[in-house]
Amino acid sequence: MRQNQTVTSQHRTRPYRGVPAEERRAQRRAALMEAGLELLGTRGWAATTVRGVCSLAGLNDRYFYENFADRDALLLAIVDEQAALGTARILAAAEESTHGGLPDLARASVTATVDFLTSDPRLARVLGHEFPAHPLLQQRRAEIIGNLAKLFTGRTQTVLGDSPLSDTDLALTAFTLTSGLWDLIAAWLRGDIPIDRDHLVDYTVALLLTTTDLAAPLHRRLT
Repeated sequence: MRQNQTVTSQHRTRPYRGVPAEERRAQRRAALMEAGLELLGTRGWAATTVRGVCSLAGLNDRYFYENFADRDALLLAIVDEQAALGTARILAAAEESTHGGLPDLARASVTATVDFLTSDPRLARVLGHEFPAHPLLQQRRAEIIGNLAKLFTGRTQTVLGDSPLSDTDLALTAFTLTSGLWDLIAAWLRGDIPIDRDHLVDYTVALLLTTTDLAAPLHRRLT
């Protein structure tokens, strides 16, 4: 029995046409993720079925369940991957502008965010339509906003130094801004707000800078 298991294990892990098993599995996962993003970003979560994803990826469902427990696991993996890519883009832009002060940091971060979300029409559909439509994605939205708020807080403290606000109130401010701007950009992507890209960036940057200016008066009101 052990000999049979060993032979089976070797069969699963040996290279096929020179491609190692793990690399083939990674390729299949990438194909499923791309197919899932295509369906989610063009037809919506209801149409993003296991069968549809497998058909578009050219794989059978055995390979789907090799990588994902179910359809919802795939949806979350897609969202997490795009969130990670977007966050990396924002961090890279912020890192390049750290020495230019808060105005440069704000503009670089906002521009990177808008450019990332408009670089692929599918992302606009996911953010603008699909997050509100799926309870699981709504939950993930809250987690992503929390992470972005922490990022905002950390970068602001790095540039400004000590803030008159307590850590709690600074976190509340970051959360309020991040969640509000998420909904603003989502509405803009849906076409609900008839302004051009430059106006959206300018307004968002001005709002962020104005909010930092309000730290001292906000602290006085709270105390």
